[in-house]
Parts: sequence; structure tokens; C-alpha cells
Amino acid sequence: MDRQILNRLRERMLDRGSLRNLPEKTLLESLILNTWGTNAIEGNTLTLDEVTKVIESGLTVPNRPIRDLMETIQLRAALAEVVSGKIYEVNMKSALNLHDIIFHGILLDAGQWRMVNVRILGSKHSPPRVEKLISLLQEWEQHYVTMEMRREDVFSQAAEMHFGFESIHPFSDGNGRVGRLLLNIHFLNHNWPLIHILPRDRRAYIHALESAYVNGMDKLTEFLKINMASSLLFGLDMVGSEEDKLLTLNEAKKASGTDYSTKYMALRINQGELPGIRLNNQWKTSLVALSLYGEIRGR
Repeated sequence: MDRQILNRLRERMLDRGSLRNLPEKTLLESLILNTWGTNAIEGNTLTLDEVTKVIESGLTVPNRPIRDLMETIQLRAALAEVVSGKIYEVNMKSALNLHDIIFHGILLDAGQWRMVNVRILGSKHSPPRVEKLISLLQEWEQHYVTMEMRREDVFSQAAEMHFGFESIHPFSDGNGRVGRLLLNIHFLNHNWPLIHILPRDRRAYIHALESAYVNGMDKLTEFLKINMASSLLFGLDMVGSEEDKLLTLNEAKKASGTDYSTKYMALRINQGELPGIRLNNQWKTSLVALSLYGEIRGR
């Protein structure tokens, strides 16, 4: 994803006000999407509609595991702490607090570092043994402070921080969800919105993390840029102008008068060049995204 496109979308978002104080409806929609996405990629069975019902109305969903319902309610609470700034640092203390909020009453060791050696399902790489955890976490925390002091690129820094945490895998369960909340702290602290990582992103997300072990951070950094573009479109749809409204690719083609075919637009979204987001099994983009893509692509 071209950084100029990201920066321009972000400017439009910041023109609407503080990212920690969005309108209530906009904030709620972001909390719902983020909660659903981060839980669903870990196997939580609730659909987006069901998560909406649980969070908006406080209703239970029949025939769903109690754990899935508790994870939804408690992850939403943890995310609210992040957005409000009550938990605002990327460090060991924040990780423990977030884990405790999400998994209180679910895991016996909620809010505690793991006491056993673990493996990452589907990964070729094994997390460090338990006796190395604390020293590695201290190094991870200090490395993040150093990157902050050097004012390194926000996406490269996010990739290094997130990969470092996930490779240590400090909890017996819930590492991904805590790690993605730490990502959101990082982005909010740098005036970027919540980053939504949704079920359809799971394969690319895991591939990017696996690639980081051998090939460095490039794939993970690019993955975060692409998903941030999607997240910006989602937010701008709620707070932006008519040009920021999310449209299906057919609608976007008609409204823009572009020569791009819908097939071409879908291809460019999949390639991470045109900002887009997939909702209700349809690719969507905006007139602003198409305009920025044409402007940058045509230079």
C-alpha cells in the first residue's frame, strides 16, 4: 500500500477530530468490528451480527459456547480501556492487564505469564522456554522504547513490536488477542485509528508472521499498511463526506465514471494497491480511495 495514500486517508480522518474521541456510534461500530475480528480469527464462533447483538443490546446468543460470549464481552471491555487511554503503554504491565480483562473467569492463569512450555499451532517455530520469558520480555519492552526514541517509521515499528511479542508467546493462551490490542495502543498513540484484522485476513496474517522469522519484517509491515487502509475506509465511511462513503465495486464504477472494471478494482484491492474492505462478502471502496489510487498510480 502506497504510504502517500495512507497518509492522505489519515489526514481526512484526523480532520474529523481526535481518534480517541470519535462520535459514539462510530466508536461503537469500530469496537464491534475489532472485537469480532480479533476473536474470530482465533476460533470464536460468534458472527458479526451476533457480536453486534451482544455488545449493543447486552443480549445472549443461544447455542453458542459460554466462553465465546465471555470473550466477546471482556475483549470489548479491554478494547474500551485502550481507546479511552486508561491502558496506554506498550509494555509488560499493559499486556498483563489486558490479558486479565479478556480472560478473567475463562482461564485459570488470566493475567499471568505462562508457567509451561508451549508450541504455536501450525508454526514451524517454537516459542522460548519458560525460564527465558521474563528476560526476553524485558528486552522486548526496552527495544520498543528505543524505537520510540528514534522515531522510527510507525508501521515498521508496529511490525517489530508485534512480531517480537508473538514470537515470545508469553501466555498459555490469548497471545494473539493481547498482541493485537498492543498494536492498537501503538497506532492510537501515533494518531492512527484502530487496525481491524478480520477473519478473511487470517491466512495472510499468519503468513506474514511466519515470514518474519526468516525474511524480516517486510511482509508484516506491508500487511499492517494494507489493513490500516481498510480500517481508515471503515472509519471514514461513518465520519467523512459523501466521497468517503463505502460503495460496492459496481457502485463505485458508476459513481466515479472510471474506466477501471470491477474485476480490475478487485484485483488491485487483493494486491494491496487500492484501498478496500470486504464486508458482507462484498468488496467495497470509496470515491476518495479511487481518486487517490488514480492520482498516485498516474504520477
